[in-house]
Amino acid sequence: YTILSKVHSDRNVYPSAGVLFVHVLEREYFKGEFPPYPKPGEVSNDPITFNTNLMGYPDRPGWLRYIQRTPYSDGVLYGSPTVENVGKPTIIEITAYNRRTFETARHNLVINIMSAEDFPLPYQAEFFIRNMNVEEMLASEVLGDFLGAVKNVWQPERLNAINITSALDRGGRVPLPINDMKEGVYVMVGADVPFSSCLREVENPQNQLRCSQEMEPVITCDKKFRTQFHIDWCKISLVDNTKQVSTFQEVIRGEGILPDGGEYKPPSDTLKSRDYYSDFLITLAVPSAIALVLFLILAYIMCCRREGVEKRNMQTPDIQLVHHSAIQKSTKELRDMSKNREIAWPLSTLPVFNPVTGEIVPPLHTDSYDNTSMPLMQTQQNLQHQTQIPQQQSAGQYW
Repeated sequence: YTILSKVHSDRNVYPSAGVLFVHVLEREYFKGEFPPYPKPGEVSNDPITFNTNLMGYPDRPGWLRYIQRTPYSDGVLYGSPTVENVGKPTIIEITAYNRRTFETARHNLVINIMSAEDFPLPYQAEFFIRNMNVEEMLASEVLGDFLGAVKNVWQPERLNAINITSALDRGGRVPLPINDMKEGVYVMVGADVPFSSCLREVENPQNQLRCSQEMEPVITCDKKFRTQFHIDWCKISLVDNTKQVSTFQEVIRGEGILPDGGEYKPPSDTLKSRDYYSDFLITLAVPSAIALVLFLILAYIMCCRREGVEKRNMQTPDIQLVHHSAIQKSTKELRDMSKNREIAWPLSTLPVFNPVTGEIVPPLHTDSYDNTSMPLMQTQQNLQHQTQIPQQQSAGQYW
């Protein structure tokens, strides 16, 4: 594609300082500068975007804002000129981009800010409209309807829109794309008469309490806005510049120089010695003494309060002690076998007490006896200490 650039003649506008300025960048105005390339029978609807900046600078002035939702909608320059720029022409460079053909078209917008001293608006009220976006509110018919509703409530002789600000520029959140939710917009208007009783109703203690509880305040004139504009009355701001000016004049500003406090006097070189013995006792001796007492109490409980083996054996039945002794001996034999795999099988299979009387049978050999050559199964001749179990004889007699 060949990128072409065309420059139009300058356009002059004459806004007033302190009054809302709105300038619409119409797509239809720039469509004629881009040659159409559609197929025969098709209507050209190219996407067009705009870039605006102050001549010689990369961005716009601080009071001027720009918005364009989609490439198929018009762009809008809006803002409230300041008194500092009165008499100084502000040249805004507007560049239109054709996103289909990559062509550009430029022209300059010369903003000549006029003085507004003949129309002072000391009483200003800022409304927050929840069901509007900023580009919807900037439309002339919508803004006219809102100013008409405010005029019916306020009844001023002169009423002007001072500024319009999106809620996103005030730290608001981006709304969810459901139920056609709006981001909200702040609209500031000014008048030459004091605020009406309806606008003052927001300052009532009852309404202030309802606002603190996130409830809707009771405003008598809300029905004049409710048909088209949903106003959040808890966020309304009423500014009386006549009182602020008198308060500002009473402020006495200093020269910015601190009073003389005299010469600097450093502390004396001779410092008193400090005894740290008490600090040592508090930080080390006291915790150590407490730990020692706790240690003695624990030692007494663990060592001096034990029942002992003799008391345990006296309270335990003999048959249970025998079983426990047999288990210990069997465990010892298994440990001995683990040291030498070639020794004979353990004698744990032999009875350790008389199966009839329950008397303890002494072991055949002592623990030091060498039983490596002892056979696994002992014969009846070797078991002299075992009691033979009576065998049944004929005719039901025993011997």
